[in-house]
Amino acid sequence: MTAPPDLTATTGTRRRRAYWQAASTLCVLVAVVCLLRRHWPVLANGAGRLAVADQGWLLVAGTAAFGTWVSSALAQQGAVPQRLPGGRLVAAQFAASAANHVLPAGLGAGAVNLRFLMRCGLPVARSASALAVKATAGVVVRIVLIGVLATACPGVLRVPHISVGVVGVVLAVVALVAVLLNCPLWPRCRRALAAVLTDIRAVHARPQRAVALWGGSLAFAALHSLVLISVTQAVELPLSPARVALLYLAASSAAALLPTPGGIGSLDAALVFALTASGTTASAAASVVLGYRLLTVWLPLIPGLLVLGVLVRRKDL
Repeated sequence: MTAPPDLTATTGTRRRRAYWQAASTLCVLVAVVCLLRRHWPVLANGAGRLAVADQGWLLVAGTAAFGTWVSSALAQQGAVPQRLPGGRLVAAQFAASAANHVLPAGLGAGAVNLRFLMRCGLPVARSASALAVKATAGVVVRIVLIGVLATACPGVLRVPHISVGVVGVVLAVVALVAVLLNCPLWPRCRRALAAVLTDIRAVHARPQRAVALWGGSLAFAALHSLVLISVTQAVELPLSPARVALLYLAASSAAALLPTPGGIGSLDAALVFALTASGTTASAAASVVLGYRLLTVWLPLIPGLLVLGVLVRRKDL
């Protein structure tokens, strides 16, 4: 019995997309390894500076890192009208964070959360829509925070000079979108967008869910910023908290354009570039990024994967 043509085509498209993502991830990781070898003395100096950092501030950073999973669970609860099991929801976010650092472009976190919502009784379409609602709220919150902090810290973010070539590319993209609006896939995209908008209206019809969605999304971005702020304070970096938060939000938003696992490599490079552009020495920037990654990635990685295995074994995923 042969598979339907549509299913075969969809499977082939997904496979090609996975190959391209894996290839781009591999290229980025190879480039990161080359940069590590080239700048190893700076990294070693940064690690030494982190080893003698203020332990109190590092404890604050660790507490903020733990809070990111709680705030992510709160935002996910706000994205669905149904009540989700709180303890398992937080555990799923912890496991999703670990999975997100294994697979590229957030596929790990999306797959874990999608499976968890389905196990909680939501249909596939509603589960995917809930993830889209949460992601949309996160993007809106980041844009607002960047706008507010950029106003409070003038001169940190500079508007780049836009060349004629860039304008031409933008116009070409607009023309491509106009063509795609007439393609057969557009009705499916329109139905998916309509489903997301319907779920957004349903969430905002219940004030408690809306507060959870936006409050959790705001807390998630703020706590990640607090982790970086606390590490900069621990190594006595002379940057204001608002400036560090703005640099983190801008760097992490730029790093999201590269499909590396958990932003590994892309986020590190963006953070180092943002910190050094603000006058920080290379070794100090390296120590800050190492501390941030240690608390948000490397220390929770093995426990997160263990929690993922437990959730799978208990059929919560």
